[in-house]
Amino acid sequence: QVPLVESGGGLVQPGGSLRLSCAASRSIFSMNAMGWYRQAPGKPRELVAAFTRGGITNYADSVKGRFTISRDNAKNTVSLQMNSLKPGDTAVYYCNTAPRAIGSWGQGTQVTVSS
Repeated sequence: QVPLVESGGGLVQPGGSLRLSCAASRSIFSMNAMGWYRQAPGKPRELVAAFTRGGITNYADSVKGRFTISRDNAKNTVSLQMNSLKPGDTAVYYCNTAPRAIGSWGQGTQVTVSS
């Protein structure tokens, strides 16, 4: 199975913004709803933003109002716009199918929020 490929992470100051992108295989993207997960050091991986199969977006309470998930069906990509970033958002971010992750995990992209 082709792994998912995430990009766009980096170091940003509190209050800053980043935009993450994920490239998926056509088979994964067209057959499943997609979402963004994150894993902070010492914590389990959590789903923070996702589409439902009906196209509705859902967000974890911790990111609601600050993060926006979007997708480009023609390019098989899903993005995560992250605004008003906080130190607590520091984590490795991954994309995968949602709400159940059945794709091959990529390496993720590191997001560090620090002054």
